[in-house]
This record gives sequence, structure tokens and C-alpha cells, in this order.
Amino acid sequence: MAVVGVVGAEVLIPLAALIGIAFAVFQWFVVSRVKVPAAAAAASAVAAAAAAEEDAAKARLRTAESEVAEVVEDSEEAGVDYGRVEAKCAQIQDAISIGATSFLLTEYRYLAVFTAAFAAVIFVFLGSAAKFSTQPSPCPSDPSRTCKPTLANAGFSTLAFLLGALTSVMSGYVGMRVATYANARTALEARRGVGLAFVVAFRSGAAMGFMLASSALLVLYIAVNLFGVYYGDDWEGLYEAITGYGLGGSSMALFGRVGGGIYTKAADVGADLVGKVERNIPEDDPRNPAVIADNVGDNVGDIAGMGSDLFGSYAESSCAALFVASISSFGVEHNMAAMMYPLLISAMGIVVCMVTTFVATDFVEVKEVRDVGPALKRQILVSTVLMTAGIAAVSFLVLPHRFTLFDFGRVKVVRNWELFICVSAGLWAGLIIGYVTEYFTSNAYRPVQSVANSCRTGAATNVIFGLAVGYKSVIIPIFAIASAIYASFRLASSYGIALSALGMLSTIATGLTIDAYGPISDNAGGIAEMSGMPPNVRERTDALDAAGNTTAAIGKGFAIGSAALVSLALFGAYVSRAGVRAVDALSPKVYVGLLVGAMLPYWFSAMTMRSVGSAALKMVEEVRRQFEVIPGLMEGNAVPDYATCVKISTDASLREMVAPGALVVLSPLVAGTLFGTEALAGLLAGALVSGVQVAISASNSGGAWDNAKKYIEAGASEKARALGPKGSDAHKAAVIGDTIGDPLKDTSGPSLNILIKLMAVEALVFAPFFAAHGGVVFNHL
Repeated sequence: MAVVGVVGAEVLIPLAALIGIAFAVFQWFVVSRVKVPAAAAAASAVAAAAAAEEDAAKARLRTAESEVAEVVEDSEEAGVDYGRVEAKCAQIQDAISIGATSFLLTEYRYLAVFTAAFAAVIFVFLGSAAKFSTQPSPCPSDPSRTCKPTLANAGFSTLAFLLGALTSVMSGYVGMRVATYANARTALEARRGVGLAFVVAFRSGAAMGFMLASSALLVLYIAVNLFGVYYGDDWEGLYEAITGYGLGGSSMALFGRVGGGIYTKAADVGADLVGKVERNIPEDDPRNPAVIADNVGDNVGDIAGMGSDLFGSYAESSCAALFVASISSFGVEHNMAAMMYPLLISAMGIVVCMVTTFVATDFVEVKEVRDVGPALKRQILVSTVLMTAGIAAVSFLVLPHRFTLFDFGRVKVVRNWELFICVSAGLWAGLIIGYVTEYFTSNAYRPVQSVANSCRTGAATNVIFGLAVGYKSVIIPIFAIASAIYASFRLASSYGIALSALGMLSTIATGLTIDAYGPISDNAGGIAEMSGMPPNVRERTDALDAAGNTTAAIGKGFAIGSAALVSLALFGAYVSRAGVRAVDALSPKVYVGLLVGAMLPYWFSAMTMRSVGSAALKMVEEVRRQFEVIPGLMEGNAVPDYATCVKISTDASLREMVAPGALVVLSPLVAGTLFGTEALAGLLAGALVSGVQVAISASNSGGAWDNAKKYIEAGASEKARALGPKGSDAHKAAVIGDTIGDPLKDTSGPSLNILIKLMAVEALVFAPFFAAHGGVVFNHL
């Protein structure tokens, strides 16, 4: 017998979610103690530049310097007017925040139209599966039992879709607000030392991470209970409807990732190619017309898009596990405590991640630049070790000793310790993926250093080495994912795979924390440069940013790995729900689907890469134009037209995100309706197999190129100094490699994991329609 009963499960899940939300608010409060002047007051201070205000600012600076010895000792800061610097920081932060908010609200208006239209499609397709019947029908898994009417399932699936879409949008928006609130504060704290700046950036990431993870769990828990009021004992119908929650989350994540990725990379490529390569000015130099658009892009792509992406992964893995469990003995015997096992794992993850956060902020202090990378990497290891113990506790306290799963027509007896292994397999596979990603994308190791060294002979060899690093980085993660899949399926069939995916995402709060930390640090470096802070401050923010690039790559690795596991679990659920007896690769229908599915990630990547390229082309032309026609811009005597560059990125991203999104959303509908359930099964399998590998290689190639550039710029070793300084031929070659890698690592690569997840969950949601009416073409051939 399980120790934790229904009441315990019903209390622990919302309690953990509420504690996580409170912890996020606490982190926000601590960050807010770093004061930034109000934007209006800041603008007034810069414009007036009154002598009395300058004297007061200098007096405050002298007070701060007496408290922080390292600031006084640094001769580079002599003569810096920090009153002006703080005011300028506030102005820049305000401009970034307004730009990011404006873009997201505009994007969300477009998505509102899509959401309403697709919700109607869901309702019509699912309702028509049984001619909009209002009568109870036999349950798909057990015809001897009756389930709720088809029309009710269509309505609740549509409602779950809308709920998931809204939660995904809010996840992205809240993340953006946190990041734009923290960027200037991180820059200001960098004056006092790298450790203080690290803590501000890390706490800000934690505010986003815990708010998103906790809100996602709480909303899903509330939805299950509210839907349960109508469904009663029909748990199969309940959790089939709940899968719409994952579909809504991933739909918004797709457009958020693609649109945000096009925005940020168009600005980034334009700013780098003209600013660094042609004009030989520093990164984030205020003379560069694209610099504000670049910093806005960090927030709408790397923060808002990433938040929606990982929310979608969490929602889909939870929904897949709940759906498969609903047709096991948990669902048949109505064992609510065991049924809530996936949500209890997530609740335990929030508690574990809270403890892990204190390691970085309170227990182990970051004192020097070299401490930043290990501090972030330590988060992954500590959370994994603690979570393993947490999984064991939940597994043995909540689950019965033995229970049964329905394994594609067979009954499989499973023990609670086997589910512990399934969840742990995904958790530790995630750790392996994280460490391998770090090895291939951090400039502390040979792969990135070899990419940097290849810049000696130009951009071509840099590109060749970068591609090789990306391809090689696929090997170990694929073995790790394959091992987790095999072990989980052998022990607990498709339910085990869903739990393995959930295990990889069980520390999502920590993953989001270190992922959001990167763009916040990147923005802080830009603000430090544009506000005129001394070079030593920019060196500190660059060190934070370099570590953040690696953690961002690690975060993408987690997202891609979990997407592979989630998609396979959803694939198993789809095959079961659609009544596909076997997915035979020798069947022409399946094989055709496999080929087309394997092609889709390449088609999708071509569309997104071309979108970034065409937008970047316009950005480069505009930046060149401004340098040529605005008198005194290069000398710093004129202000560039930032707004035009922001408009170019905004218009391009909103226009260009439509076609890739339509490709992903329509592919399962077209395949299932015209070619049937078997062809769609092949399509999903092909997209999964090729998409995961393309995504890993693209993300890691881009990360390697980015950090190779930063390796040369930092000049931290004799080899690095031999390749520099900034502006050297080797550095320009590295910048070109970085611009090639930008759309790979921040647009195409991260979006591919959403492609494979979204297609799988969409197939599962529409499975009743495909089973009833699919195969219009193949049925007549």
C-alpha cells in the first residue's frame, strides 16, 4: 500500500506550486533592492546635466567606492560620472523594455487570431469524429465501459487548448518582464564586482524559472480538478481532453520561438557584420543603429520564446504521462494518488530546485570571473543528485508496490521501483546531455578552442571546424537518449518513456534559471557599453555572458532531449488512441510517411534560415545607410535612428513566422486526413529521428562559434591573445562564424524541438478524427 493517500497528493501538489510562486516573488524582491533611477527622472538628469546634480552623483559615488574596495582600486574608473551612467542605464533599460513589450503585444494579437481559428478547427474535427454525438459512447481502450459524449470531449479539448495557449503566452511575457527589469541592475552591480552582478542575474533567472514552473503545475492541477467535476469516473476521457493543454502550449511556443528568433538574429547579424567587421567598433556600441533592436531581441527570443518552449515541454510530458496512466490500473481502479504521480514528481522538483538555488546565492560565493562557470554547472549536478532522492521518496511513498499497464493490447505488471528507474533515467540522461553540451560549447575546452584557432586562416576554416564540432556533439546525447528510451520502455512501456521525459524536466526551475541568466547578462553587457561604463565593467559582464552562452546551449540541449522523449511518449499514445496495430517500416504507407517526416526538419530549417537571412539583409543595408548619411555618427557626435532598425526586425519577424508555423501545424492534419493513421505514424517517427539530430548539431555549432569569438575577445590565455585583439583578421573571421551560427542556435535549432513535439501532440489530440475519417487518398488507392 502507498503511504501518501489521495488527500496528501491533493495537498502537496498545490502547496509546492504556491511555495514556488512565493519563492519567485522573493527573488524578485531581492533583485529590486538594486535601485535604478526612474526613466523620466533619468532622461531629465541626462538632458539637464546640472552642476549640482553632478556633484551629488559624485558624492554618492565616493560613498559607494568607500564601501567597495575593488572599485576604488581600479584606475580605469577615474573620472567616470556615475550619476550620468545610472541615468543612461535607466534610459536604455526603458527603451529595451518598451521595444520588447511592444513586439510581444503585437505578436500576441496575431496569435490571438490563430488561436481562435485553430480552437474552432479542434472543436469541429473532434466533434465530427462521431457526428457531434451527445450520447455516451464506448471507451476506446475498453468498449465494455462507457465514456462521455464526443461533443463534450471536443468542447473540453478546445478549452484545454485555450488554457494551454494562454499559460504559454503568460510564461513568455512574464519572463520578458523579469529580464528587462534585471538587465540594468546587473550592469550596475557589475561596477562593484563580478560576484554581485552574478547574484543579481541568477536571482532574476530564478524569479522567472520558479514562476513559470510553479504556475504551469498549478494551472494543470486546477484544470484536472475542474474538468473532473464533469467527467467524474471517466478518467480516460478526462485525460484525453487534458492533452489539449499541451497542444496549446506548444502552438504558442512555436510562433514565439520562430518569431522571436527571427527578430533577435536579424538585429544581431546586422549589428555584428556592419559594426564589428566593417566599421571596427565594439559590440553594443551606441553608435551602431541596430544595437537597441539587438538587445530587445535577446528578450523576445531567448527569454520569452525559451519560456514558452520549456512550458510546452513540461505540459506535453505531463499530459502524455497522465493520458497513458489513465488507461492503466491507476485509471481503471481510480487510484488518484498514483494517478497524480507525474504531478507529484514536478512538485518535488520545485522543492529540490529551491534548495539548489541557495547553493549559488548563499552557500558558495562567486568571487572571481573563473568561478562563474563552475557555479552554474554546479546547479545542474546538485539538482540532479537531490532530485534522484526526491524521485525515490515519491515513488515509494505514493505508488502501490505492483500495478498493471496496458502495453499495446497486453497487460504488463510493473513495480514501483521500476518507475523510479524510468524517471531517474531521464534525469541523468539530461545531466549527460548538459555536460556534453558544455564540453562542446564552452571556450574552456578543446572543441571551441580549436574553432577559435581555425580563424587564423579565415572564415572558411572557421565554418568547417564549427560544423564538425556540431556534428560530433550529437553522438553522446543520442546514445544517452536511446539508453533512457530502451530502459524506460522495457520497464514500463510508453508510460515509462513519458516519465523519463518528465524526469529530464523535473528540474525545469533550475534549467530555466540558468537559461534566463544568459540573456540577462548579455543585455547587461550591452547596457554597460552603451552607458559609458569603464572597460573593466564590460569585462565582467562579458565573463558572465560567456558562461551564459554555455548555459543557454545546455538549456537547449535539455529542451531537445526532453522533446525526443516527450514526442516518443506522445507517439505511443497516438498509436494506441488511433487504433494503429503496428507501425511496420516495410508498409508502403508507413515508409512514405517516414521519408516525408525526415524531410520536414530540413524544410522547416530552410524556411527559418532564409527568413533570418532576408531580414538581416535589410538590417545590414539600413545600418550601412545610416553610417553613410548621418553626419558625425561614426565620431559619436550624432544619435542613430534606432527606431527604424527595431521596425525592420518587428515587421520581418511577424511576417516570416507565418509560413514555418503553418508548415508544422498543417502537416499532421494533412497527413492524417488525406493519407491515414499509418502514414501519419511514419511521418511522426521520421520527423522525430531527423529533427532531434539536426537540432542538436545546429544549436551546438552556433554555440561553439559564439564562444570561439568570445575566447578571442577575452584574450585570457597566450593562445587567445595571439589571435586577437578585437578587430584583427582572426577576430573578424570569428565574427563571421558567429553570425552564421546565430540563426542556427537561436532560431532553427531551438524551434525544431517544438516541431517534433507539436506534431506529436497534435496527432494525439486529433486521433479520434483520423481514426474515423482519415485516409481519404490512400483508402482509394
